[in-house]
Amino acid sequence: MRMHLIYPKWPKLERQTEFHLPPHGPVVFAAEVPEDVEITFTDENLEPLDFDASTNLAALSVMLTCQLPRALAIADRYRELGVPVIMGGIGTMLHAEEAARHADSLFLGEVEGRFAAVIQDLKENRLRPVYDYLGAPPDISLAGTARRGILKRDLYNYRGVQMVDLLHASRGCKFNCMPCCVAYLGGKSFRPRPIHKVIAEMESIANNRLFFVDNSLAQDREWLKDLFTAMIPLKRKWISHPIMYDPEILDLAAQAGCWYVYQAVIDDSKTIRERIRMLKDHDIGIEGTILLGLDDHDESYIKRMVDFLLEVELDMAEFTILTPFPHTPIREMFEQQDRILSNNWLEYTCDKVVFQPKQMPPDTLQELFHYAWDTFYAEGGPQLRMGNLFKKVISKEMDDGTYRRYDLKRKRAFPKKNPDTEHSRHD
Repeated sequence: MRMHLIYPKWPKLERQTEFHLPPHGPVVFAAEVPEDVEITFTDENLEPLDFDASTNLAALSVMLTCQLPRALAIADRYRELGVPVIMGGIGTMLHAEEAARHADSLFLGEVEGRFAAVIQDLKENRLRPVYDYLGAPPDISLAGTARRGILKRDLYNYRGVQMVDLLHASRGCKFNCMPCCVAYLGGKSFRPRPIHKVIAEMESIANNRLFFVDNSLAQDREWLKDLFTAMIPLKRKWISHPIMYDPEILDLAAQAGCWYVYQAVIDDSKTIRERIRMLKDHDIGIEGTILLGLDDHDESYIKRMVDFLLEVELDMAEFTILTPFPHTPIREMFEQQDRILSNNWLEYTCDKVVFQPKQMPPDTLQELFHYAWDTFYAEGGPQLRMGNLFKKVISKEMDDGTYRRYDLKRKRAFPKKNPDTEHSRHD
């Protein structure tokens, strides 16, 4: 049996440098596909989709709301060709009713231990319209190492720099923040993976630079201590969303190779200043994530926020516009207040105003979004600032003997060390 696994393309964030990371959802899903199924994977953001290739099943992995229109078009085309279509992923879960009109089957929820039965149903010509496991996650210990062998590795580089590989150490989130849909998708309970499985997956990845996509690494202090302690000998360099702001935890994170952190900056308060200071004290870079358009944001507030970011000398800043995604508390509130202006999912890219702001007209918020990007990066664009972060991590890698220069001419991303030349030559 042959399966074509597809990651649909989507419009990219305005003002942000375009680069592509190896997607996480498809490789986690692929690990649960039975071995007798031959998988062809296409990341449509990087290569064309071949509808003429023979396949028994088209599987669409949809992460983003703004991916959905293209995913539905792909599904329609395959069904016209007589190929059954199954859709899954975060974007499918958030838009299940709409996706069901275009697919033969939906897979909702986490996949571990469950997809072999779907393939058996397909073989017996009894594919179900919906496999609904939302709200019923499997035992987290079933989450094993993702199947990264389906990726075309050489596609994921930017100007000769190998992009980070994505992995997760936990699922679920206890915080249930207003703009976030993680509580709906993964539940309101923190579910950490067994640490030995996280370490085994890290060791399997032929890349020294990694990105933990966990919603938050600030939910269980003892587990974090054990995780970071176990990671130290690996000497990997990694990025994550927020880490617990505890001196011992941050010290262990730095020893374990924390490269930089995505830190939400919601105001210029003492708390935010202290978090930024703590990260800098541990030589951890900071990419601020700044959400524009909250109900207490007026024009002067947003401009003061940009001034604050420059004052505290953040390494990077990513400005986004508040976006009311389905199944989030903010969307429910905006719907009750009749403030949703657009349900065109192609506009749900976090750089367009699709709701009525409380303190200003929509056009003004859109202009302030451009103002924030242009002002913060006036003395050096995102590429230059990201280059500075890469220089920092390269220096750290050289210090501990793990630096390897990615070379497109070589079919390897992380070659074995040569102890005789470790400090004099870098391949």
